[in-house]
Amino acid sequence: MAAPSSEAASLVPTDIVEIEKCLTRVAYLAGRARQHEHLMAMAGLTLDRAAVAVLRRLAEAEPMRPGVLAGLLAVEASHVTRQVQQLERAGYVVRAADPHDRRARRIELTDAGRAAVDRFREASRVGMRMALADWSDEDLRRLAELFHRLVDDFVTHAEVPADPGPTA
Repeated sequence: MAAPSSEAASLVPTDIVEIEKCLTRVAYLAGRARQHEHLMAMAGLTLDRAAVAVLRRLAEAEPMRPGVLAGLLAVEASHVTRQVQQLERAGYVVRAADPHDRRARRIELTDAGRAAVDRFREASRVGMRMALADWSDEDLRRLAELFHRLVDDFVTHAEVPADPGPTA
């Protein structure tokens, strides 16, 4: 796919450019190794970022087959297999027979896995609460509403190829 021309890029509204910059910055800040280590220390856990992603996804919609989990995380199945093996050894997940197909296995959280997700989420929320302490209740409500809308629209358009606009 060709890169958008400078002419097409100049047709992007300034607000979209600013939103993209902010989202990039938020993703960077949230994904920093130092930030992850800080959250792990606050939560009293020693999980890597990939393990946290697996646990959080399972907590949202578990149990599920490894292939489904890989698809939801947008990673290769082998990546999920390695993470699940490590999480299983640590006692955070178990593999159970799929009730619809006894040959297949589904991954589910253990009580320890649920507790780990709860501790990680609480640590994350404490940091967010501190960062947004000066925001009004109305601003927080509106931000939450807009974030939900943003994510829903991103999900809706995730599979639609972007139209870079007119080409020369």
